[in-house]
Amino acid sequence: MQASFEEERLSSIKRVQRLLHVYPTVVPFVVLALGLLLGFSVNFDRFATASNLSTILTQVTIIGIVGIAQTLVILTAGIDLSVGVIMVISSVVMGRLAVIDGLPVGVAFPLGLLCGTAFGFLNGSLVTRLQMPPFIVTLGTLSIISALNTFYSQSETIREQDIEAQAPFLQLTGVPFEIGGARIILASFLLILLAIIIWYVLNRTAYGRHIYATGDDPEAARLAGINTDHIILSVYVLAGLISAIAGWALIGRIGAISPTAGENTNLDSITAVVIGGTSLFGGRGSIVGTLMGALIVGVFRSAVSLAGLDVLWQEFAIGVLIIVAVALDQWIRRVSA
Repeated sequence: MQASFEEERLSSIKRVQRLLHVYPTVVPFVVLALGLLLGFSVNFDRFATASNLSTILTQVTIIGIVGIAQTLVILTAGIDLSVGVIMVISSVVMGRLAVIDGLPVGVAFPLGLLCGTAFGFLNGSLVTRLQMPPFIVTLGTLSIISALNTFYSQSETIREQDIEAQAPFLQLTGVPFEIGGARIILASFLLILLAIIIWYVLNRTAYGRHIYATGDDPEAARLAGINTDHIILSVYVLAGLISAIAGWALIGRIGAISPTAGENTNLDSITAVVIGGTSLFGGRGSIVGTLMGALIVGVFRSAVSLAGLDVLWQEFAIGVLIIVAVALDQWIRRVSA
């Protein structure tokens, strides 16, 4: 009888493992629900307001966009520590060319996007052609781009009034919309659009299947005829482009252009991706999970703030979530094929 009970228990655990392996977004949905429950229980009157919920959405918009870029890289079992600084330098390039140098915004804006794409290409080239570890490559480019950003920007912030006068297009993503009493900026809709596009690419195209295959088992992918180096290079290029788009959203979010804005976005993006159920070992994860991860970060921080606790407990809660998410990922990966 005891042996039968133990076999049934192990069988149930295996079923749960397989379920989470096939549907990796189940966990982030559950965690998000718990976060919402926590927020409602701490201070329902303030948490459940349209104003607070729209503030949470606005705060996680940048993290969500950069998180999409990070997801593409992590799905191939890589990592990009430079996405945050690529975002910042792209916004600085757009702003200085349009406002300081007086170039038409129709020229400055594409050059800003090209800047982010070029740095993504640099990262991908170093990883694929020199066979260097992604962590080391992007740690190095993080420092290089940070130095270039400081040099090019001269550590000067471009004021909101100057942008509004000479290049108002750069602030377009900050235009607010009133929906059901909530104030939602255009950048949030940009996040949703990007998420839909990348979701379609990952789930409905051969290229998306190649990304998953490369991250899951690169050797098997090569034997199947997939050019894994090309796939890895392309995801870093895409990550650079999306990070540059995040730079445009950042300008709209804060109104001005600051060379020090969003310095920790790279870490926040990794947090959103990991909490959202994407495996750091590649081959498993989703854009929906990343969006849930970004929302979880925002919801938990809002709940802790409304509870009147010190900001350090926000970081404590997020740190615990990261460790639990990685531990859960390790457990799920033990499921037999």
